[in-house]
Amino acid sequence: MSLAVLKSRALAGMHAPEVTVEVHLANGLPSFTIVGLPETEVKESKDRVRAALQNARFEFPARRITVNLAPADLPKESGRFDLPIALGILAASGQMPSGELDQYEFAGELSLSGELRPIRGALAMTFAMHRDGDASGKQRSFILPRDNAGEAALVRDATIFPADSLLHVCAHFAAKDGDARLNRHIAAPDIAPPSYLDFSDVKGQHQAKRALEVAAAGGHSVLMVGPPGTGKSMLAARFPGILPSMTDQEALESAAVQSLTSGFTTARWKVRPYRAPHHTASGVALVGGGSTPRPGEISLAHRGVLFLDELPEFDRRVLEVLREPLESGQITISRAARQADFPARFQLIAAMNPCPCGYLGHPSNKCRCTPDIVARYQDRISGPLLDRIDMQIQVGALPHDDLVKQADGEPSAMIGKRVEQAFATQQARQGKTNNGLSTSEIDQYCQPDAAGDQLLRTAMARLNWSARAYHRVLKVARTIADLEGNTTIGQPHVAEAIQYRRALREH
Repeated sequence: MSLAVLKSRALAGMHAPEVTVEVHLANGLPSFTIVGLPETEVKESKDRVRAALQNARFEFPARRITVNLAPADLPKESGRFDLPIALGILAASGQMPSGELDQYEFAGELSLSGELRPIRGALAMTFAMHRDGDASGKQRSFILPRDNAGEAALVRDATIFPADSLLHVCAHFAAKDGDARLNRHIAAPDIAPPSYLDFSDVKGQHQAKRALEVAAAGGHSVLMVGPPGTGKSMLAARFPGILPSMTDQEALESAAVQSLTSGFTTARWKVRPYRAPHHTASGVALVGGGSTPRPGEISLAHRGVLFLDELPEFDRRVLEVLREPLESGQITISRAARQADFPARFQLIAAMNPCPCGYLGHPSNKCRCTPDIVARYQDRISGPLLDRIDMQIQVGALPHDDLVKQADGEPSAMIGKRVEQAFATQQARQGKTNNGLSTSEIDQYCQPDAAGDQLLRTAMARLNWSARAYHRVLKVARTIADLEGNTTIGQPHVAEAIQYRRALREH
């Protein structure tokens, strides 16, 4: 047989479309050609495959070798096609049996010695293979490098066969008995529970902790404003520890995004992502991009926390790219030749100083910034972006005597328990967090009583709020009521929600 057909996967954003690897051997002058829109990494596989076959003591055919990666209009990148190309050459030249190849999909980069090296996106590819198998009714098994087996096996019911080398894979198909066959990888059932920093480390700041508890319960974004050293970064770093536990689906979504950058390990399973890019980050680093689109920080924080410290120090154009993802929960990266969609349902926690020197409102009275300087500094954050941040809170400095006398704070476990209860209430009532409510759902679930409605109307008129700000205050008030176990939004809930939007200029 001079033709062999195998299956593999490409990566296109979060999708992993099926790729058919066709290998044909023909008479003529010896050559090795790869077609099907291969990028440089794929073209270079010719040399890796040739050396791997020869060092594994196989014969490299002195014939005209043509490898077609279909569909032809889908760009192919990375070294994951090394393994299926090598196996296709062996099957087409009759050096290994080809009868079972249609029952498997293959991915793996080959070293020159024939060893298999880990690849990027194994979890995303396994998830796509399993989903397509469910749709067609024909499930295939996946053969891939051993280092990727742990993350791939997180897809329930997927059949994963890890291998160490090209010879290992060839022995699997050539074996007459079960001893030389590859062993199926079983996901470890005893993955350690997630571990986070604890809120008990932060002394004082009870109002800020209360605001973060409300934010965690309802999925709201937060901006913390306060002088240096008041604990803003400490609070943000401990925020993931009070978020509701991740479901299997959420964990799979988050892990699949991180696997696209080779940044996922099984030790991070069901651990909420926490991303804290430096303020020198570019817009592409934040939202993703590149000639071959890769996820940015907002997608790597999917189902977790994106912490932006020193918010006014970010380039204004970089901050403006957050506006659409904060509303939609996804980002679409468009290039001339392709388009990629990435999820971006993150929880934004931002922090900033109140003025350039940082000490506006500090008990030491060290600030010498004029009102114009303060206004210009705060105006680095545009009104449209600020309008999309649900809660804006003051994190004040604690006097030294009070700081020394403060006892340890409430542990994250106790705060998290209240958050879980409020989260469960929201799921039972509307199937989503309060932050995700649409306008019609706000009218249905977030109507305050008469006193609360009057207070909110007065605040809206006095503070010149937009309709978006009005709806966000209602959603925060709904969350506060859920934390207290109240079905009705009362005046105290509305009053607290209003106070969470007054840390900076009124708008």
